[in-house]
Amino acid sequence: MKYIYALFLCFSLCSVSKELLAKPLNDPFYLADPIIFADNGSYYLYGTSSDQGFLVYVSKDLKTWNKKSENNGFALKKGDAFGSKGFWAPQVFKRDNTYYMAYTADEQIAIAQSKSPLGPFKQETPKAISGAGKQIDPFVFTDTDGKNYLYHVKLDRGNRIYVSELKADFSDVVPNTAKECLSGTEFWENTAKTDWPVTEGPTVLKKDQLYYLFYSANDFRNPDYAVGYATSSSPRGPWKKYAGNPIISRKLLKFNGTGHGDFFTDQKGALQYVFHTHHNNQKVSPRATAIIKAAFVKDKNGTDQMEIDPKSFRFLMQGIN
Repeated sequence: MKYIYALFLCFSLCSVSKELLAKPLNDPFYLADPIIFADNGSYYLYGTSSDQGFLVYVSKDLKTWNKKSENNGFALKKGDAFGSKGFWAPQVFKRDNTYYMAYTADEQIAIAQSKSPLGPFKQETPKAISGAGKQIDPFVFTDTDGKNYLYHVKLDRGNRIYVSELKADFSDVVPNTAKECLSGTEFWENTAKTDWPVTEGPTVLKKDQLYYLFYSANDFRNPDYAVGYATSSSPRGPWKKYAGNPIISRKLLKFNGTGHGDFFTDQKGALQYVFHTHHNNQKVSPRATAIIKAAFVKDKNGTDQMEIDPKSFRFLMQGIN
């Protein structure tokens, strides 16, 4: 009997051990349209994930992430600012001692404020910015002369990227300043050949005197969702698309649906891009969150081009604590 019991105990423990070994110790984050905001030695991760607002996660090393304990983990919660559903594509930035979150809700754009990157981000009077029609995917850029610009997407015969001047207090756009930047006109930008070409998820960087407008193209459900960029000598264009587009794609990374993210500088001074991919190569959602290193490298003409390091690609993992 003792021998039989010992065998049973061993079998049970071995079975449990195999189950524990088979179970992953962590899973990727499933935040679409993600951003990482670096501030005072910490990284703050936000993205599209809930119709209740925007969750926030905090890390010191881009490896171990903790969820905010207050307000059920939300940096911005429905009811504190504009929007009833469709909370998409947040951007967080800081000016002076105030933190701002530009975001999409109800297919309109709003900007909320907070005293902390953890939130709560609020509006005294919930409202969207001005503009006709549906507007999504905001990105606020402040030029070296102090002037503010709102890059965003208008839904008009496709998803088209626009720029508008933004008031100094970020309360609204300056009337009659909206200008189209670009739309999906090249093969890689519309591989399904639809009558609604998509360009979206704008991010703008300035290097020396040149402006770089990064964007994603194709419908996000398309495996060919990818990232490219265009350049201009002015924040309002005209924009010239880079001949080597796309710079991030499933061809480069072997994962479908690579796109819609934002750049941040890590604590070592390296530039990184956070973005999403499809859940896996058979399923679109929930989309997984990844980062990859990037750098400006001069070409033979002395012009800076964005170079992506595919070996640095990795998913952001949420550990089991």
